[in-house]
Amino acid sequence: MALSSARIECLIEQRRKVLRIILAARAPILLPTDRMLRRLFSRKTIDTDAGSGTRVERAAIGRLTKLPVENLGLYERALVHRSFLRSSPQEDLHSNERLEYLGDAVIGLIVAQHLFRRFPNKDEGFLTRLRAKLVNGRALAQNARHIKLGKHILMSESMSGTDGRASESVLSDAFEAIIGAIYLDQGLGAATAFVERTVLRRVNLLDLARRNDNFKSALLEYAQARKWPQPIYRVSAETGPSHKKTFTVAVLIGSDTRGTGKAGSKKKAEQIAAKSALEKLEKEESANSAGPGD
Repeated sequence: MALSSARIECLIEQRRKVLRIILAARAPILLPTDRMLRRLFSRKTIDTDAGSGTRVERAAIGRLTKLPVENLGLYERALVHRSFLRSSPQEDLHSNERLEYLGDAVIGLIVAQHLFRRFPNKDEGFLTRLRAKLVNGRALAQNARHIKLGKHILMSESMSGTDGRASESVLSDAFEAIIGAIYLDQGLGAATAFVERTVLRRVNLLDLARRNDNFKSALLEYAQARKWPQPIYRVSAETGPSHKKTFTVAVLIGSDTRGTGKAGSKKKAEQIAAKSALEKLEKEESANSAGPGD
């Protein structure tokens, strides 16, 4: 049954008050406008549904998100990698970068709110570090692999042929874009349900909080995901007196040196080298995923 204008205005005001309480302290930029709220109440969305012309299937998106799908065009846009635009130039086709931007903000809010409630006695530093472990690119890419998001991403043949569907940056960007699409299509509650299912319930938060960043393990996982040789660590130099040595360690993947580290112990130097390698590899991967001309 259609709602009267007065009733809609009343509902909007009620929703705004609730959202201000939840969001204003941390992320006022996410407060919805009146226009967005009206669209949410009337089940309209910001983008026009591409209808039967979309390149994704409604049923497939429903299985992926385990949520209702109203505006299929939003999900198509969330799955369009920019390389696809060069292979299929169309005026009405856009990459997922804007939805990625929105999804990044939405997942940050959802995770921050969840941790705020889950750990009422922990300080800001603890919450910030734990949130970073949950929403960094590597973690989001792992979540994307878990739901098999890669096979749905629209990209150029050349990008797909160079393992683009396994790319950490491509997967994490698409994961955030999907969250942005869910938020616009079904609202914050649905986006929260998706993040809880795919991110928050997949890890033991206390174990994650206690775990130190193991960059050697992360680099090994990175190499294995791409079917590369196992990383090898070699001490390239030892300096200083015997009671206060400094070790320089290089990490190799195949015959290529991917990173170096220097510390007072071999183990710490290896971790630093692994971190250096990961940062360089992720930067190279991000540059390659952009492609020429981007």
